[in-house]
Amino acid sequence: MTDLFHDTPLFHETEGNPRPENATGGFFTTRDGKKIRYGLFGAVARPLRGTVVLLSGRNECIEKYFETIRDLAARGFGVATLDWRGQGDSDRLIRDRQRGYVRSFRDYTADLEQFFEEIVLPDCRGPYYILAHSAGAVIALLASPSMVNRVRRMVLIAPFLTLPDLPVSISTVRRVCSLFCFMGLGRLYAAMGPRPKETLPFEANKVTSDPERYWRNTLLYETYPQLALGGPTIRWLRAAAKASEAISDPDFMARIQVPLLIIAAGADRVVSTKAVEAYGRQLRLGSLLMIDGAQHEILQEIDLYREQFLAAFDAFIPGSDDPTA
Repeated sequence: MTDLFHDTPLFHETEGNPRPENATGGFFTTRDGKKIRYGLFGAVARPLRGTVVLLSGRNECIEKYFETIRDLAARGFGVATLDWRGQGDSDRLIRDRQRGYVRSFRDYTADLEQFFEEIVLPDCRGPYYILAHSAGAVIALLASPSMVNRVRRMVLIAPFLTLPDLPVSISTVRRVCSLFCFMGLGRLYAAMGPRPKETLPFEANKVTSDPERYWRNTLLYETYPQLALGGPTIRWLRAAAKASEAISDPDFMARIQVPLLIIAAGADRVVSTKAVEAYGRQLRLGSLLMIDGAQHEILQEIDLYREQFLAAFDAFIPGSDDPTA
């Protein structure tokens, strides 16, 4: 069920981060009753090349990707995107809005499949592509069996397979988190805690080397704190670990039929670049690109790294007029 909002602005703008052109959207209600915010953005160039379904990472929102949406629209792509359940302007799942929480990444994939069925396929021009970042890339991989006849290609940036320099396996992380969840502690923070009252200085951030884009994004969350999250809960981390195990199973990887481009950030301090590299090399229909020097949020990075990403995207994602792609 789709519900368009008219009383309040659907998208939130700040200085230096205006809403892209041709913006529409609303909310759809999931089968378990959660309201999910989505946005649709029309292409501003010709020829029309289809639609990119843009999937954000943990603690991100539609507005953080306005610049990337404009980049894609200028290439002739429409963009369809959403705020995952529990973050952004979608319904939160527990009383404390600061805590990043989800029961299972399968809830995310169910929301993505409903988004395709009710919004993307009826309202957006094909062919369809996925561009996903971090946790969003894991969701895209987990959903890939249902995307075979829908999505032509996927570009996955720094998928959150495991943490860098983790002294134990992701399976051990899942087992420890499962024990805490069994003890009724799943809603406790696994890391970081509530969002700091004062924004971290640029030098302390681990996601970008671009001060301008860093301050643009922090201004967004300072102006609209309802869009932001604190750290992930133990239950969220358990769900992420289970999803990572599922998509890393050799049998699952062998069944992936959508061609993939995986992009790793050479200076990533949020996810394990080694794990991303190893994953990309094992995929039958996958290729891997390393952007040396880039930190985790490549789409929020300095132009040197963003331009490498955009060149790779342009080379991998064909236009709708290419019958062989």
